[in-house]
Amino acid sequence: MEKLPDIKAFRFKDTSFANLMTKRIFNVLLIATKYDSFMLEDDGRIDEQIFNEYTSLNLNYPPRFTQVVSEEDAVRELSENHYELIIQMPNMDETDMFSTAKHVKELYPDTPFVVLTPFSREVSKRLSQENLSGVDYVFSWLGNPDLLLAIIKLMEDAMNVEHDTESVGVQIILLIEDSVRFYSSALPTLFKIVMEESKQFSKEALNEHQQMLRMRGRPKIMLARTYEEAVDIYTKYYNNILGIVTDMSYAHAGEKDRLAGYNFAKWVRKQGRFAPIVFTSSEIGNKQYADELHCNFIDKNSKSFPRDLRKQVVNNFGFGDFIIVNPETKEEILRIRNLKDMQKNIFNIPAESLEYHLSHDHFSRFFYSRAMFPLAEWLKKIDVTEFSSMDEARQIIYDMIIKYRKVKNSGIVAKFDKDRFDEFSNFARMGDGSIGGKGRSIAFMDNIVKEHLELNEDDNIPVRIPKTVVLCTDIFDEFMETNDLYPIALSDKPDDEILRYFLKAGLPDRLIEDFMVFLDVIGAPIAVRSSSLLEDSHYQPFAGVYSTYMIPLMSDKYETLGLLSKAIKAVYASVFYRDSKTYMTATQNLIDQEKMAIVLQEAVGTSYGDHFYPTISGVARSLNFYPVGNEKAEEGIANIVLGLGKYIVEGGVNLRFSPAHPHNVVQLSSVDLALRDTQRFFYALDTTNVQKEFSTNDGFNLLKLNIKDAEKDDSIRYISSTYDPVDQVIYDGYYDSGRKIISFANVLQHNIFPLSEILQLVLKIGQTEMGRAVEIEFAVDLKDKGEGIFYLLQIRPIVQNKELQIEDLSRIKPEDEILHSNSALGHGVICDVYDIVYVKTMDFNAVNNTEIAVEIDKLNADFLEKEKNYVLVGPGRWGSSDPWLGIPVKWPQISNAQVLVELTLNNYKIEPSQGTHFFQNLTSFGVGYFSINPFVSNEGLFDEDYLNKQPAVFETKYIRHVQFTSPMVIKINGKKNIGTVLKPENSNK
Repeated sequence: MEKLPDIKAFRFKDTSFANLMTKRIFNVLLIATKYDSFMLEDDGRIDEQIFNEYTSLNLNYPPRFTQVVSEEDAVRELSENHYELIIQMPNMDETDMFSTAKHVKELYPDTPFVVLTPFSREVSKRLSQENLSGVDYVFSWLGNPDLLLAIIKLMEDAMNVEHDTESVGVQIILLIEDSVRFYSSALPTLFKIVMEESKQFSKEALNEHQQMLRMRGRPKIMLARTYEEAVDIYTKYYNNILGIVTDMSYAHAGEKDRLAGYNFAKWVRKQGRFAPIVFTSSEIGNKQYADELHCNFIDKNSKSFPRDLRKQVVNNFGFGDFIIVNPETKEEILRIRNLKDMQKNIFNIPAESLEYHLSHDHFSRFFYSRAMFPLAEWLKKIDVTEFSSMDEARQIIYDMIIKYRKVKNSGIVAKFDKDRFDEFSNFARMGDGSIGGKGRSIAFMDNIVKEHLELNEDDNIPVRIPKTVVLCTDIFDEFMETNDLYPIALSDKPDDEILRYFLKAGLPDRLIEDFMVFLDVIGAPIAVRSSSLLEDSHYQPFAGVYSTYMIPLMSDKYETLGLLSKAIKAVYASVFYRDSKTYMTATQNLIDQEKMAIVLQEAVGTSYGDHFYPTISGVARSLNFYPVGNEKAEEGIANIVLGLGKYIVEGGVNLRFSPAHPHNVVQLSSVDLALRDTQRFFYALDTTNVQKEFSTNDGFNLLKLNIKDAEKDDSIRYISSTYDPVDQVIYDGYYDSGRKIISFANVLQHNIFPLSEILQLVLKIGQTEMGRAVEIEFAVDLKDKGEGIFYLLQIRPIVQNKELQIEDLSRIKPEDEILHSNSALGHGVICDVYDIVYVKTMDFNAVNNTEIAVEIDKLNADFLEKEKNYVLVGPGRWGSSDPWLGIPVKWPQISNAQVLVELTLNNYKIEPSQGTHFFQNLTSFGVGYFSINPFVSNEGLFDEDYLNKQPAVFETKYIRHVQFTSPMVIKINGKKNIGTVLKPENSNK
C-alpha cells in the first residue's frame, strides 16, 4: 500500500477565481426580421431581459445585442464593430435559408454562428435536408427567454474550458443529445440548475466580491451531438467530468445508433474513473439499460421532465446537500449542507457509509461542485484502499478542511457572518464603510502572510495576524448621529466630560448578537484599537493620537460585552479629545471629517493569575537611524520588551538591536550597562479588577509590574539572564538565584526562537511590498524552546518627504553652528525657522520635568496659533512617560517643533530614545531629530552660551525662547546621520 501524502507538508494553493472565465461574449449580433426580433424579445426589450436574467443569478457582464435585418447590414456591422457571437433567425419562406450563415462564416470563420428557428415538424424536415456547414449550432426557439442565456453561456464555456480545467480543475457536465428540440429545452434547464446551485455555494465565500468571483468556478456545460464528439470530450477532459446526461439514441460512425448512449456509458465505465450518468429517453423500454449499468433514467415524455432532471443532477452531481446513506438500505443517516457542516460531522459518519461515499468519489464531487478545487483535487488522488482505516480517512479529511479554511480565511477581508465566524476565521468586518488606516494595514499584513509562504515554513513557529474584526466607519456615523453627539464632541468641553457623554450613548442593538458570537470564538483578552481614516496613511500617519483599550475576557459573557461596548465608545470619544483636535489643526485636517473604524483584536499573550501579557512586544523599522559599529542603516532596527507594547510607546526602557546583528547589543556590552539600561518594569492587563471606571487614560486597567512579578509567573525563563553579585558576572539563561536581567539573550544569541530571522524577513518583505521604508509592531507568544507564535500587529510607512542633502556637513566650522549632531534623524534643508526654545541646562533638575512640560505646551500652543515652527532643545528623552528620564510631553504639546534635540548632560546621562510612536510622527512630518552629548568629543555641540547672549522673547526659571530677525538654516544628511543648525549670521555660508 502506498504511503498517504502528509497533509501537514501539503500546501494548498488558493484558487485564483479572477483568472477564470476571462473570455466573454460582450457583443451579440442578431440577424432577424423586425417581426421575428419582436417575437424573440416578447415585448421588444432583449437587453433588459438578458440584464435581468444575469443580475438574478449574480452574473456580471451581460452582453449587448445589436439587431440588423439583412445580410448586407450584418456584413457592414461586422466590418465596423467586433462581435463574439452571431445569432440568426432565418426567414423560413426563403428557399436557401442558410445562405447568410454560409457567407458570413466564410468572412468570419472564428465567430460562432447560431441559428434560432421556431419549432415545427416542417422545420425539422427542412433542417435534415439543409447544408449546415456555416452553422455552429441550431436551436429551437420555444418561447423560453432562458435559451438566450444558455446559448451565451454554452459559447463562453467552450471558449474557456481548456484554460479553466487545466489551471484549477473546473468540472464539466457533459450533455449528449442530437435532438435540436430537446437540447434547446435541456440546456436552459441545466444552466439554470448550475447557476442557482453555484449562487448558493458562492455564499461560502467570505465577502460579496469573493462571491461574485467564485461563481466563475461553476461547472461548465458542454454539448456533444454524436458518439464521436462525446468520446472526444470525455477523453480530453477525463479528470474533469462531474457527470453525464445522455440520450439513448444518436449518431455513431455516421449512422443512427438506437443504443449509442448505452454503448457510450459502458465505454465510460471501463475507463476506470467513476462518473455518474443520467439517461434520458422518450422510450420507456430503455430504462432496462440504465438499470443494468446502475444509472438513473428520465422519461423525456414526462410532464415533470425539468423537475426530474434537476433532481437527478442535484442528487448525483454533488450539488445540494450531501446526503450520507447506509450503503445497504440507501437510507439517509445525515446530511451535510456546507464545508463547516462537514467539518463538524465527519467523525459522525459510520465507517461503511464513509467507505461507500469515498469509493464513489462523492466527497471530491461535493467539493468540485462548490468550486473547492484544492480539496477535491487532493482527495481525488487518494484511492479508498490506501487508507489504513476509516478513522484515518476521517482524520485526513478533517485536517484537510481545517488547512483549506485557514488558507481561505487568510488575506481576505471577510464580511462578518455570525453563522460562519469561528476559530478559523481570521479577519472580518462589521458594516459597509471603510475599515480605516489601521484596519487596512492589518489586512495588508494578512495578505503578505498568505502570499509569502516562506514566512511559515516551520509549523512550530507560525507568523500570523491576531484574529481581527473591524467595525467599519458607517457604524461610527450611525452611533454619532443616532445619539446626537456632534454638538458635545465638537465643543470645548473637557475630555472627561466628552467621554462621559459617549459612555452614556448606545451602540446599534443589531451588533449585540454579532459581538456575542465574536466573544464565543475569542479565547483571550481583546485589544480595542482605533482605525481612523487618517491613521497610518502614507503621508500623514496619526500614530498614537487616539486611544487603544484592552479588556479582559470574563467568565460572564455579558460582563465582557459591557466592557467591550464601553471600550468602543471610549475609542470613539478619543477622536474629539483636546489633543486630537490640536493634532488635527497641526496637520490641517478637519475634525468633523475624521471617521473612526474600530479594530477588535485578540490580544497576544498568556494569563498569569490576575494579569495577562505576551513574552515579547516590539517595534521594528527597516531603517536604522542610529547604526552602531558594523550595523548599516538599511539593515533596520528593533526595540523589544517583556509585556505589553505600550511600555515601548511610552518611552520605557527597552532592548534595542539590529536584526542583522543580534549579537551586538550595546546595552549588554558591559555589566554596568546591563544592570542600568535594561528593563525593570513591564505592563500587563489587570484581568480581575474590572470595577474601575473607563478613563481618558487608556491604560487605566493596566498594571505596571516589576521583573520579580514576571519571575513568579515563570514567564521569563527563555528571555532572561542572571546576575551573580558575588562574581559580578551576568550568565546567559535563567538560574534560580541572582537578579534577573531582561536580556533576551537566549532568543537573540542562542536562537531559542528565531526572532532576528523573522524580523529580517518581515522587514524585507514589508518594505518591498509597500515600496518604502516601513515600521512594524509585533508580539511573540513564546510557548517553549523552538515553539511560539510571531504576531504581526501593524505595519506603517516611514515617510521621507525631502531630498537628502549631499553637502559634507562635517566640514562646517563649529563657531558657525548653534547645534551639531552626529546622530541626527531626518533629511533635507529647512530655511524658514526663526525661533529656538531650550531648557536651561544650568541647575537643571529632573524633578521639575513635569512643570517644564506644562510651560512648553503653552509655548507650542502660541506657535500653533501663529503657524510658526521652532527648534526645541532639552535634556533626556522627549515624550518619556517617566519624568525622571526626560520631559514628559505628548506629541500634540510639541507638534510645531521643526527640530527636536535631546541633550545628554554631565550629570544627566539618559540613552536617546528610539522605538515609540513619537518618532513615527517625527519622520512623517519631516521633523529633524538630534541626539547630542557635548561632553564627549565628536558627539555634537550645543552653543548655549551664544543663545544666552541673545535677548529672550520669553523666559521662565526653566526655559528660554529666543527669536532671530533672520532665519536659522537647518541641514540634515540622513544617510550620514549628521545634522546642523547654523547661526543666522552664518546661514548663507
